[in-house]
Amino acid sequence: LQVPRAPSQPAAGSESRRFTSKHSKKALKASLTLGILLGMFFVAWLPFFVTNVTQAVCACVPASFFDVLTWLGYCNSTMNPIIYPLFMRDFKRAMGKYLPCCRRSGEPRPSAISLSMRNSNSGPRAATSLKNVL
Repeated sequence: LQVPRAPSQPAAGSESRRFTSKHSKKALKASLTLGILLGMFFVAWLPFFVTNVTQAVCACVPASFFDVLTWLGYCNSTMNPIIYPLFMRDFKRAMGKYLPCCRRSGEPRPSAISLSMRNSNSGPRAATSLKNVL
């Protein structure tokens, strides 16, 4: 026995497939970004930590080699500001909003007052004068 489908069911099915496909693409991109960041972190810092433990146990690691591994970790830290904008659209937007070198020509520059109001937890306040404060 087959149950006939209503005409609205295939449309709802294709809509849910599009919704699932869209979110699976986002999840795939997020996991790829996380994999790249974690992979670079482990490639850069794991040798440093292994060498650090080895140095504590046997004191057989040359100082110059230890310095090279330390700088490899520092290089990883300098790569993060490059990696994030490459893979994260929200990060690009935030940087473009606050850094003059990354701002598009049509975007307005945020004022210092709007930045301080955005960073404060109090929200908008009524205008107060110096007399009212003192």
